[in-house]
Amino acid sequence: MAAPLAAALALAGCGGGQERPRADLAASNVTTIGVNAYLWRASLDALSFAPLLQADANGGVIVTDWYANPQNPGERVKLTVAILDRDLRADALRVSGSRQVAQAGNWVDAPLQAATVQRIEEIILTKARDLRRTAIAGE
Repeated sequence: MAAPLAAALALAGCGGGQERPRADLAASNVTTIGVNAYLWRASLDALSFAPLLQADANGGVIVTDWYANPQNPGERVKLTVAILDRDLRADALRVSGSRQVAQAGNWVDAPLQAATVQRIEEIILTKARDLRRTAIAGE
């Protein structure tokens, strides 16, 4: 077990005596997953009110199950977030959703206002930027 660690440390020291540039750990595209880590964490946080059906960090897709607000049980929503890039940019995020309302004991599709989707996107982007700022301040 010590041999791989020693080999990794030996390789890390290669570079002809030049000092290696220090990595910017808070860069907008730092990720160990397939998408921007700040957008990913912010999306999971923003959607934490709803149960998750799917969360694929490599593909950048989060799908919630139907969620009904306890104060409005006759309406429910299902959201999908797609993170499209490794960079922290507004166009790297796409939110879509479905809404249903209860009518005569059945769930019937109803339009989800564009402003609702836009507000969720704004919340996620704000959280992602805050996470990045916190990471920069922590260096």
